Amino acid sequence: MKSNRLLQITVFASAILLVSFIPGPKKKPVVKKASKQQIKTVAADSVRNPYYIIVDKSEYELYVYDDEGWYATYPIVFGSKDLSDKMREGDKRTPDGSFKVILKKIHHKWGPELLLDYPNEVSIQKFKERKAKGLIPKTAKIGNGIAIHATRPQEEWTVDNFYNWTDGCVSVKYTEMKDLYSYIPVGTPVTIRQ
Repeated sequence: MKSNRLLQITVFASAILLVSFIPGPKKKPVVKKASKQQIKTVAADSVRNPYYIIVDKSEYELYVYDDEGWYATYPIVFGSKDLSDKMREGDKRTPDGSFKVILKKIHHKWGPELLLDYPNEVSIQKFKERKAKGLIPKTAKIGNGIAIHATRPQEEWTVDNFYNWTDGCVSVKYTEMKDLYSYIPVGTPVTIRQ
């Protein structure tokens, strides 16, 4: 009788241990809330920017990091299902590379927007090399106006359904973009990768 009870306890404990190692469904992390002290520090040190952004095209996610590490994650969409590097104006692809936020503005259609410095020197060099190799037409233009911006307020479903609708920009849900826009300053580094 004692050995049966011991066997039951052992089996139960093993089952709990096994279940604890099975990964659960992927959850969207919740944004950490900054303390009043952190807010005062950032306000007092406006020259120093603690944030940087990584846009992971294959994961359809935008990650924000600060001095302490991961800060927030936002689901995103792009302009094309082809997630390779932007080749030229009009291809609806999102460029790969290292950029920075050069302007914050409110767009008349989709609200909060963080304009990136595309094309930058590296983008221009890649574009010229592709033209020289005949990968794009000699008459092609590089394009510009790449930004991280919101969906229209009534079109947040585009992000939920992975519906790529932009002309090459990164699109965040309207309500979540308002949050991102509220704390990301001009000058924030942005890495876009596949």
